Amino acid sequence: MASKYSVAVLMGGPSSEREISLRSGRAVAKALDSVGHSVAEVDVRGDDPAEFDGLKADVAFVALHGRFGEDGQVQRLLEQRRIPYTGSGPVASRLAMDKLASKRQFLRSGIDTPAYQVLSREDGIPVLEQCGRSLGFPVVIKPRAEGSSVGVTIHRDRSRLADGAELATRTGRTALMERFIEGREMTVGILENRPLPVIELVHGREFFDYAAKYEDPDTACIVDPVLPKRDCAALQMTALKAHRALGCEGATRVDLIMTPLHQIHVLEVNTIPGMTERSLLPKAARAAGLGYADLCDKLLRLAFERERETGSWVAAALL
Repeated sequence: MASKYSVAVLMGGPSSEREISLRSGRAVAKALDSVGHSVAEVDVRGDDPAEFDGLKADVAFVALHGRFGEDGQVQRLLEQRRIPYTGSGPVASRLAMDKLASKRQFLRSGIDTPAYQVLSREDGIPVLEQCGRSLGFPVVIKPRAEGSSVGVTIHRDRSRLADGAELATRTGRTALMERFIEGREMTVGILENRPLPVIELVHGREFFDYAAKYEDPDTACIVDPVLPKRDCAALQMTALKAHRALGCEGATRVDLIMTPLHQIHVLEVNTIPGMTERSLLPKAARAAGLGYADLCDKLLRLAFERERETGSWVAAALL
């Protein structure tokens, strides 16, 4: 009989994705309870390490999206307290959350990603316009470290570049301007270093923004879309390569664009994907034959496998 654990499901957090995190965490807690684990829902209110001083559990299931949850901070706190946890370690989490660091790592690894320029909060309109001309319109302006497409804008000309830059730098001094890539929006989940089935995101908005993800009833997430086998395999292998390039573990979700010429560009790697039963990673896992509760249980067991195989969290705790 498989071991049962006391599990702290960490949810909420201080980021702009707090409400989505609460939904993910509650769904995970319900699923883990259904398979016999002893589950405590932990609503993380801020980023104060003292919140974790009394945390007692065999393992933490990290369902914190965005800042503090996906940027390596909570992972380091858990390692210091010698509590195994789900997902990627501090370094990979920080790399994935920081879009500039991710892009640099993708390029070093030979992975295509949209051309970009780094913006600063102090940049004036002439600098923004020069960046736009250099990349070629349309362009995307996005925060350097946000999730769920928060603060992302598309610009087909120079008229509102300043507005986009101001929005993107509200949570950090720097942001990115990227060349907008026309194509089919795809996402591939990675579980235990294996790619899950491809999902295509079909919607009526300019891109797969927050509203398309969580509010628009017309958004369709097509598992195993109609694609040549070669394209499907290329998407899966590119996603796996991006996951490995950042040193990720457990489960991630990689967002990609495939152009009409079948070129594939990696947009980002999500180290803590949405985990409601309707979220993309569970959909892909279900298509691969793994139900929601089994997926949550598997992620717990991967946390213990990492501890046994590498002892990485113990080593970091002793530093």
